[in-house]
Amino acid sequence: MMTVNVKFVGALRHIADKSDMIIECPVDFSVKELLQKIILYLPEIKTNIVNQQTGNVVKTNVLILVNDREISVLNGMDTLLNSGDEVVFIPVVHGG
Repeated sequence: MMTVNVKFVGALRHIADKSDMIIECPVDFSVKELLQKIILYLPEIKTNIVNQQTGNVVKTNVLILVNDREISVLNGMDTLLNSGDEVVFIPVVHGG
């Protein structure tokens, strides 16, 4: 088993009612699996992160960083995590 540090920023911090949490997970755990585990602990956050029309796809207005790198430059939702990694969920506000 390993631990991953999860942080919530902005509105997600208020919805989760916490700014961070430590998740224990097995080795070779992906960001997608981590998100599923977070939703088990914090079901109220699902509607703000997951696109309800497409199932388990993350909304385009949420950035996910693993150790300060956006997951799109890594392996997306299939990015594998290591013990001690920091995963940050950041809501993005679009305007015009």
